[in-house]
Amino acid sequence: QVQLVESGGGLVQTGDSLRLSCAASGRTFSNFPMGWFRQAPGKEREFVAQISWSGSMTYYADSVKGRFTISRDNAKNTVFLQMNSLKPEDTAVYYCAAALYYGASHGHEYKYWGQGTQVTVSS
Repeated sequence: QVQLVESGGGLVQTGDSLRLSCAASGRTFSNFPMGWFRQAPGKEREFVAQISWSGSMTYYADSVKGRFTISRDNAKNTVFLQMNSLKPEDTAVYYCAAALYYGASHGHEYKYWGQGTQVTVSS
């Protein structure tokens, strides 16, 4: 079992930055590729980014490529999402999740989920 707790969300203005954190406990964190998803009101959950277990590989949804950066610190059992140049359409609840394998971009490919942190970007 892996427990995931997100933090760092908040209310910001267009163009601002936020850094989300996801702290893991339980089974060996470094064994899992990790991902971030988001869900806006009335919309389906959307893949945002994923990072390999070692941190050497990452990939992003087109909507955030060039603005968001995923990283991890396995010594601290934490994964991060640095979000720059935020837009109102980035408003959502952001979830971190532990993947079954690298390359996963669908929810059913993830085994453990956090409870989410709200990000609101005002125009």
